[in-house]
Amino acid sequence: MLQSKLFYKTDKNKSSDVESVSHDLLTRAGYVDQLMAGVYSFLPLGFRVLKNIEGIIRKNMVEAPANGQEILMPSLTPKENWVKTDRWENFDVLFKLKGAGDKDVALAPTHEEVVVPLAKKIVFSYKDLPISVFQFQNKFRNELRAKSGILRTREFLMKDLYSLHATQEDFEKYYDKMKKVYLSVFKQMGIKAYVTLASGGSFSKYSHEYQMVAEAGEDTIYICQKCKLAINKEIKEENPTCPECKGGDFEEKKAVEVGNIFSLGTKFSAPFDLKFRDKDGSEKPVIMGCYGIGLGRTMGAVVEANHDDKGIIWPREVAPFLAHLIPVGQDKKVLKLAEKLYTDLQKEDIEILYDERQDKTAGEKFADADLLGIPYRIVVSEKTLLKNSVELKERAKSAVRLVKIKEFIKIIKNG
Repeated sequence: MLQSKLFYKTDKNKSSDVESVSHDLLTRAGYVDQLMAGVYSFLPLGFRVLKNIEGIIRKNMVEAPANGQEILMPSLTPKENWVKTDRWENFDVLFKLKGAGDKDVALAPTHEEVVVPLAKKIVFSYKDLPISVFQFQNKFRNELRAKSGILRTREFLMKDLYSLHATQEDFEKYYDKMKKVYLSVFKQMGIKAYVTLASGGSFSKYSHEYQMVAEAGEDTIYICQKCKLAINKEIKEENPTCPECKGGDFEEKKAVEVGNIFSLGTKFSAPFDLKFRDKDGSEKPVIMGCYGIGLGRTMGAVVEANHDDKGIIWPREVAPFLAHLIPVGQDKKVLKLAEKLYTDLQKEDIEILYDERQDKTAGEKFADADLLGIPYRIVVSEKTLLKNSVELKERAKSAVRLVKIKEFIKIIKNG
């Protein structure tokens, strides 16, 4: 990608009225743009990061042990489904609209009211279970106060997976596997997430949140210093000691929730009469679980965990580009070499941002590179040309090294 053609603008001045580092950096670096409170556009750089996050999540949801099948459900949903589950009046963030013919509809904040009647058309027998389906879909929540940039918004892209089971035992086995899958997903994105006990509400005694320690976090968690299980603030009073290892030494931290998993039991299958016929011929209710990850919030969390005073430091797994190529000066031989390297990198399937802008100084280009946070910076200059080398710098490190032209592509590819 030629940087001069990129649909973005950077701002070197730190914002004074933002509530999180991620909001400040993502807006100043041209990854996202705020349309109104809690609503954002993802520009090309931000969209590439979002798609990389989506790819990591999708791979883990499709593969064993999750074994999910991807579907896509509508965001516009009928009132009667929410009345059946008693959430039309009792779900305080539900966006309600008037459709054609004065028909009441809702913009889905979550999709139990859609996936259960859908499953009712497909699941009839114990032979149809277990099954899990997931989607990436926009959600809408009429939050009283959207805050912290893309960490809490009113419209957001979410991965939600729903698992359906014949027995509680089968559900619990799947749930325990998904607890580990989620930790793996966040680790792959450069996030250290703590499995955090939370209230299960009316569904179960506990649910599990995945929390990342961050100053911008609106949650308070207590981390067991022995086994590293965390407990959120709402259930801390009933757990003076760690329910996992029975220790009692907790460390209090501010945190951002990046995902959650919880048991639904028959909370949603019962109102829609979602049942299956068991081996003995009897009808039984389907037992369900739900597993969610907000992609925009995860993107913000990655930035909260990976930045310095100059800008973002993207982990290579989610970065918009792997390398940032910068020629310095106007020497024709330098520019010719830069063009060749740009072509060679593309042939090697290395995603590259090429800063070929002629109206920017070397200092301006380097400042932009630090702000954007792409993992590798490759500089070509008269100095490097004399040594048949390029200047290679990893964004996460301070050291700059000269690397022979024939070697640097291999270094970048192998990490």
